[in-house]
Amino acid sequence: MTIQENISLKAYNTFGIDANARFFVEITQVEDLQKLINEPIYKEQEKFILGGGSNVLLTQDFDGLVVKINIPGIEVIEENEDTVWVKAGAGENWHQFVLHCIALEYGGIENLSLIPGTVGAAPMQNIGAYGVEIQDIFESLEAVHLITGALKHFTHEECQFGYRESIFKNTLKGKYIITHVTFKLSKQAQINSSYGAIEETLKILRTKDGYQTRPAIQEVSDAVIHIRQSKLPDPKEIGNAGSFFKNPVVEAGKFEDLQQQYPQMPGYNLPDGTVKVPAGWLIEQCGWKGKRVGNTGVHSKQALVLVNHGNAQGKEVWDLAMQIKASVWEKFGVEISPEVNII
Repeated sequence: MTIQENISLKAYNTFGIDANARFFVEITQVEDLQKLINEPIYKEQEKFILGGGSNVLLTQDFDGLVVKINIPGIEVIEENEDTVWVKAGAGENWHQFVLHCIALEYGGIENLSLIPGTVGAAPMQNIGAYGVEIQDIFESLEAVHLITGALKHFTHEECQFGYRESIFKNTLKGKYIITHVTFKLSKQAQINSSYGAIEETLKILRTKDGYQTRPAIQEVSDAVIHIRQSKLPDPKEIGNAGSFFKNPVVEAGKFEDLQQQYPQMPGYNLPDGTVKVPAGWLIEQCGWKGKRVGNTGVHSKQALVLVNHGNAQGKEVWDLAMQIKASVWEKFGVEISPEVNII
């Protein structure tokens, strides 16, 4: 464990923003993290915990200590005829972890293919896609308290999951570092292909020679990957953090009023009677899709994605985001909020 000074974070965030960290350290095991907590430099400095850097916008240099979590490892800790519990280190690449589970025919996780980031960040954000969220397959996690260094076990209930939310983004924000996550997966998977264009994509992919021999969860994963690649830009080619905004949730009455004005407005009814509205549709209706503003802009295929066209400063991206937010409010009276963490 070596604490470095004046390190560029450009390679550590998918937006490709060139911001510097005054101090930087990589953690590969829990014991090193607990040791770090007792170091004077840790106690004296402001801290920023960094995972895969795929859900963060750096708007300025960080005058403190960046702790990069790279704890590895994947193991089966329990299984029976129908279910398997898989524990993974927080530093594992999320998509590679998904592919690992699919290769072993552990189901329930396939709809979350190709989401960027790390295993440790997944429950914090309660990541979700195509009808599945982390909370649907989550069993428990372990996290280190950032003052005492104590390792605590969190159950599903204790994580207080919500839409792109968890207790680690609210009450316990900045108080714990997640080190390991355990998932409850199925050996007798029931595939979920009803969301979005999965069924349509499956029909296309199944026409390929030999495709019929693949496991069903592999088919769904391939379909999700195909859809995501067709809509979302590769951060290696153009800087971005995926979906920048959360889909807003509005009261049913509000949605009905909006649909009278905008009959084409899509919405998804939620169990509590509210309606989730696609933020991408709202942004596109405001004319932002494909628009470039200086070094930044909105992706031409997906209005939810803000991009760095090259050499953009984080503040430029944030200013654009605020312009988009204001225009959606002015047109629809709906508030959209960033899904990305702003530093």
